Amino acid sequence: MTRSMTAFSRQKHGAAVWEIRSVNHRYLDVSFRMPENLRHLETELKSQFKDKVQRGKIECTLKISAGELKTRISINQNLVQDLHAAMGQIAEITGMEDRGDILSLLRWPDVLTTEESGDDQMIDARQGFKLAVAQLVEMREREGTELAGLLEGRLSDIETTVVKLREETPTIIAHQHERLLKRLSDIDVEVDPGRVEQELVILSQKLDVAEELDRLVTHVLEVRRNLKVNEPVGRRLDFLMQELNREANTLSSKAAATSTTMQAVDLKVSIEQMREQIQNIE
Repeated sequence: MTRSMTAFSRQKHGAAVWEIRSVNHRYLDVSFRMPENLRHLETELKSQFKDKVQRGKIECTLKISAGELKTRISINQNLVQDLHAAMGQIAEITGMEDRGDILSLLRWPDVLTTEESGDDQMIDARQGFKLAVAQLVEMREREGTELAGLLEGRLSDIETTVVKLREETPTIIAHQHERLLKRLSDIDVEVDPGRVEQELVILSQKLDVAEELDRLVTHVLEVRRNLKVNEPVGRRLDFLMQELNREANTLSSKAAATSTTMQAVDLKVSIEQMREQIQNIE
């Protein structure tokens, strides 16, 4: 299955909000942006890409949603006891019986403390990341399928051009033969028939593009085969684009008619369009 290297995923699990962005890259490059207290999870999380992603520059960002944090409230018992004792002493000294109320104590600094559960954050981060990676892989596969469809369209265009060139080549060669014979006739010089035949053979060889067309068809079949295998094929496809372009250049150099030149240009356009798309294939 063809996979794209361009994708995005966003998943929220508990207090953890993950965003993962993936773009094309020669190798697999994974980086993280996350709170320092969870930085130790980086190696563990990175291993989740194993066997799922082979190439691409991947940026993983974790944000902790404060509104979703699970907190525990703790009472500073020693401070409360000290404050209560102090209030009693003040009441004895002043003769005032009002020792305040509980709310007054709660408002005192450091009487109440809140603790965020580190374990809960780690659980949310792990589970959220697993969901985000699965979503990213799914999007890469979905976009890869679309890219394969676009490439198939360009391959069909190449095949159509090859068929036209095969049909036109014999006519073009025959026309060039006629032109050569006419020129010889116009100069009214006696020429050795054997020499003329030899020149016609050489001309036919220069104009014959059968080998180039055969190689184009072979490369097209190989591209199709690679689009169906279940492994990264981006580099192989990029190499095949170079080979296709090589054959198109040879066809252009052998062109003896305007139609052949234009069809060689059409080939190059189709190949370049494929090459641009292939840059995003894993």
